[in-house]
Amino acid sequence: MNNTIIRLTARAMLGGRRLYLLLGLALLFLALATLLRLFAEFGTSDATEFIQAVSLGALLPLFGLIVGTGAIAPEIDDGSVVYLLAKPVSRHTIVRSKLVVAVITTVTFAAVPTFLASVIMVGGSSGIALGFGAGALVAGAVYSAVFLLLAIATRQAVIFGLVYALLWESVVGGFVPGAQVLSVQQWALSVTESIASPGAVSANVSLGAALVLIVAVFAAATWYAGERLRVLTLAGEE
Repeated sequence: MNNTIIRLTARAMLGGRRLYLLLGLALLFLALATLLRLFAEFGTSDATEFIQAVSLGALLPLFGLIVGTGAIAPEIDDGSVVYLLAKPVSRHTIVRSKLVVAVITTVTFAAVPTFLASVIMVGGSSGIALGFGAGALVAGAVYSAVFLLLAIATRQAVIFGLVYALLWESVVGGFVPGAQVLSVQQWALSVTESIASPGAVSANVSLGAALVLIVAVFAAATWYAGERLRVLTLAGEE
């Protein structure tokens, strides 16, 4: 990792409107959870379905897209990435440094609010809140890596990312049995199920398969992003 790149990426990502958007969405999620807890008759199963749908199904993919693409896409779009790539720093180091910022941002504004919303709605004694917090953490890390790669690979990363987040994760990955094994939401749900009390949460992917896929996709996306960034340098030099 490179501390200078981490610092500059964090300043660029959290120094403008993106910070207000992330903070606003997180606070809206917590406010909605609080209102439902106070004024709606929600059972545990209803609460877990709500958290799964809103956080794992919508919030995490959206936050991953915002911070994953935001970590490098603006520099690619305005051409300033050329100055970064001219430095004697490994392309993989650049990717890892930016990914650290993306993951920490996603955890701060999505995984932590998911844990807090779960505590608000179901309490902390059944392990559901801790489970959803852990599930959101791993999902946020995977989404950040995948969308960072997408931002390097294509200028239409936001469009492709929205289609993936809204269509695949929210619809196909949630309801089509054969496709659920390739859903980050289901992997996160499997982690949640392993921590929560028995029967509180149900996942359609085994924990072993989910952990293997989480590690494999995160590692592969991080490595390939570095390779794509190296090719991007060559294309710019030509």
